[in-house]
Amino acid sequence: MDTELETAAARLEALGNPTRLRVYRALVRAGDPGLAVGQIQQRLEIAASTLSHHLHRLMIAGLVTQQRAGTSLICRASYPAMRELIGYLADECCAEADGTTEELRDVAG
Repeated sequence: MDTELETAAARLEALGNPTRLRVYRALVRAGDPGLAVGQIQQRLEIAASTLSHHLHRLMIAGLVTQQRAGTSLICRASYPAMRELIGYLADECCAEADGTTEELRDVAG
């Protein structure tokens, strides 16, 4: 099986859980500084053990990175991984269209 396909499927599966999607979107909104685990927990009102599980799944999929900063664990969205996934989804947009969907090609890039 195609490695790109497998990677995209794993990332989409990770984002297919509503809690993980909320966590990921919070990290995307936070930008490069990221968020400490405690900040995510507080913003999304998620139990620590639940958040830990979901962050782990996002890290396995390559969508999130973590870095220790003193006593805090800072989480960040992996923007290269996000761009790869979006690109994978959009690359073939309308490739076989007959010209009636020009607006979709414009949206896809």
